Amino acid sequence: MFYEPKDGHGLPHNPFNAIITPRPIGWISTRGSDGGDNLAPYSFFNAVAYVPPQVMFASTSSKDDREFGKDSTENIRDTGVFCVNIVEYAARDVMNTTSGTWDKGDDEFTRAGIEKVDCSLIDCPRVANAPASLECRMTQIVKLEGEANYLVLGEVIGVHLRDDCLTDGIFDVTKFNPLTRLGYRDYSVVREVFSLARPDD
Repeated sequence: MFYEPKDGHGLPHNPFNAIITPRPIGWISTRGSDGGDNLAPYSFFNAVAYVPPQVMFASTSSKDDREFGKDSTENIRDTGVFCVNIVEYAARDVMNTTSGTWDKGDDEFTRAGIEKVDCSLIDCPRVANAPASLECRMTQIVKLEGEANYLVLGEVIGVHLRDDCLTDGIFDVTKFNPLTRLGYRDYSVVREVFSLARPDD
């Protein structure tokens, strides 16, 4: 099968998200200029550089009560900071609750019953019990092709690691089993890992 996206795929559902999988989920927490807190998951998310450490996520829709994409993007534009919280399998249901299209003033932490604490270096909340949280200073917001597509880039300036996720000094994903996004309504979970040495190691 071959298709050009501009002409449609002819399938019952768009296969694009199912092709590029699994994708890590960035559970993005922000605080608006009005002091309101927000928490939302984004599966167009990844690390993009080591030195300095940098991450990105993309927002691909808009809300009627926001002028600049969604709550997360508008908050980041206004304040210049955000936090990435890593999603464990045990948090799948509360994470899913925060994916709803809630009103601008709705605090997803409260709605989903998620404990929050303030970040250490930035004026932003984080998920208290996340396996890891990355405090970020926004470096760029790039308008992408399309009506409401924004790429947010940030430098990681602070890292929180949950103590029980460290094994002999290694951040051990088998201790919390990261949740990953597939296509359609599908998710997966990391339960097994293996290592490969590079040819030049």
